[in-house]
Amino acid sequence: MIDLTTSYLGLTLKNPIVASASPLSESLDKIKHLEDSGIAAVVLPSLFEEQLALESEMLHEDLSRGAHSSAETPTYLPDLMMYNLGPDGYLELIRKAKASVAVPIIGSLNGVSQGGWIRYAREMEQAGADAIELNIYSIVTDPERTAERVEQDYIELLRAVKQSVRIPVAVKLSPFFSAPANMAKRLDDAGADALVLFNRFYQPDFDLDALEVVPSLTLSRPQEILLRLHWTAIIFGHVRADLALTGGVHSAYDVLKAMMAGARVAMMTSALLEDGIAHLRIVLSELASWMEEHEYESIRQMCGSMSYRNAPNPSAFQRSNYMRVLSSYTLRDNV
Repeated sequence: MIDLTTSYLGLTLKNPIVASASPLSESLDKIKHLEDSGIAAVVLPSLFEEQLALESEMLHEDLSRGAHSSAETPTYLPDLMMYNLGPDGYLELIRKAKASVAVPIIGSLNGVSQGGWIRYAREMEQAGADAIELNIYSIVTDPERTAERVEQDYIELLRAVKQSVRIPVAVKLSPFFSAPANMAKRLDDAGADALVLFNRFYQPDFDLDALEVVPSLTLSRPQEILLRLHWTAIIFGHVRADLALTGGVHSAYDVLKAMMAGARVAMMTSALLEDGIAHLRIVLSELASWMEEHEYESIRQMCGSMSYRNAPNPSAFQRSNYMRVLSSYTLRDNV
């Protein structure tokens, strides 16, 4: 009997596939569908720092209506009023999900400052969340702000949240650090229970007709997993925190690669948005079949087997591999 169980954030999961934050987990019906299809845990859509600020602004507006108030105050972030039910609805979704499904429910906070994070981290815990994922999305546009200051802010935010809750806390990271392995180690030392590699940033595009900057969203492609595999394999063994791989996970083979790199779980969203939640059943079936064919008895058996420390050719993770890949490409005669 193939054992697909794994552990993540101190939780025992029935398999290594976790639904990452997305519209798939924004309602109780969808969360139930995910559970029925075999998902091991669910990360709820992120509650944004801007939503917390907006709620505070609207409360202030109600309390001081007519006294230097502005009619535009409660509408400066109109879209966020409809996103994932708002702060109160978000907490209610946690409560309902915990009462209705058996899989772990992980809350997600997205922001860059301590602000209301502490309060809502506590309220997520009180609502029943099994863990919290800090989805730190920081776009630093100030040329005077140093990388050292940005990184220290991350550390201080993690410590503040860890001190405020008793449930496990994961940190979802950007790939854009000068020294990702060192940053992972610093977050580990600061108490992170897991590191999620990596956040996908949605870059704006230019509308040349309207001459406007417009939002642009594209789902992940399988090729994106390579960056995640690279750093998961390098960081594995250097931190106590669990590693989660997210971005580019579309098939059973992607899940297997994530485990061999050293991840405890592989997070999937884009494939489920494209192929439907039922795609989970196919992935789990193919996962078990591959393991049986290759005589693996458990997920734990393969964890980290292809990491930097354990890979037959660890130099493939280093600069020499970059030069080898470039020199291996031969132009076609008709180019």
